[in-house]
Amino acid sequence: MSGGAVECRTALGAVDEQQRLARVALSRIVEPGDELVGGWLRDVGPVDLVRLLSGPGEPPSRASAERMAGYRLRAARLDPAADLAAMEAVGGRFVCPGDGEWPQQLDDLGDARPIGLWVRGRPSLRMWALRSVAVVGARACTDYGAHVAASLGAGLAERGWVLISGAAYGVDGAAHRGALAADGATVAVLACGVDVPYPRGHADLIAQIAERGVVIAELPPGAHPTRSRFVLRNRVIAALTRGTVVVEAQYRSGSLVTARHAQRLGRAIMGVPGPVTSGLSAGVHELLREEAVLVTDAAEVIELVGRIGELAPERCGPVVPRDLLDPCAARVLEAMPARASADVRRIARGAGAGYDDALARLYELQSLGFVERHGERWQLVRRQRASGSPRRGGP
Repeated sequence: MSGGAVECRTALGAVDEQQRLARVALSRIVEPGDELVGGWLRDVGPVDLVRLLSGPGEPPSRASAERMAGYRLRAARLDPAADLAAMEAVGGRFVCPGDGEWPQQLDDLGDARPIGLWVRGRPSLRMWALRSVAVVGARACTDYGAHVAASLGAGLAERGWVLISGAAYGVDGAAHRGALAADGATVAVLACGVDVPYPRGHADLIAQIAERGVVIAELPPGAHPTRSRFVLRNRVIAALTRGTVVVEAQYRSGSLVTARHAQRLGRAIMGVPGPVTSGLSAGVHELLREEAVLVTDAAEVIELVGRIGELAPERCGPVVPRDLLDPCAARVLEAMPARASADVRRIARGAGAGYDDALARLYELQSLGFVERHGERWQLVRRQRASGSPRRGGP
């Protein structure tokens, strides 16, 4: 699935324009994920809620004076039409519940559901989110963590899955780059406005994602990130995707917050193990002990979140020639002395077999290159003594 494979062809006009403008205004007035505001929005609708939060009239229920003062201060400079125009100028749009492009799995967040999403990028967010996986992890990750994240991003992309992450340093950035390198689909969920590249060092990466994939945010144009906004952003990543993979995370990592949001929403949660001596993997290991599933590559991730039958390949060690022997021949081979020769009777006794049966097995083993005969005595071939494999040139 390439970056421009699925363009947004769904009409945004499904929502009344007055309601859309009201939701744009609310994205400036209130902080993301406020469940109290979400309850008000559910009860009275966006248009009346803007009026209640910005006007001098009776405030909504359970609204403190301090809270209302903050809302009215922000509402004093509202210009939702200008915000929409600014977004259109950078090729973006505002998507809200009721639009054809709205990802309905976000409704699982209840009153913490986003008021709307600011979106940059041609593809349909709803279509991409239907087959998506989140890969998150430590910002100060190790080379191992970056390698695993990039491999997961590329592997998911090659199998037609969308990689969703937060565009942060470390694991997030490596996962996005892995998907882009495989000419795949990726979505960045920001904790600021979609026109504000953060972190600054990822300005080029975020621009690539906006050009080839999708960049989204709850916050309006020009909004800057804060610590609480990063935490609240994680619930959107968790809700959008079918599952969340954590690659390297300390005990207090925000990546674990994303995983636990995903678990509460009924999504799959997965972890990539690391060295037990690494503090950067301690949080992942704790997650694995509690409820997460251990994964090591994209195939194992897809086995958990994909359709029935999308199974990871069976894992097994290498098959050596002696694994193919029948049980009786294997017992005769095991009865052979490691560094000496033996007659048939001694070998038969060690294998618990009859003389004739042991002799027949010895001839079989000789033809396969495991043993050699010297007069009345038998011994392992030299290569067999060293490696457990038949001699060169044997069948």
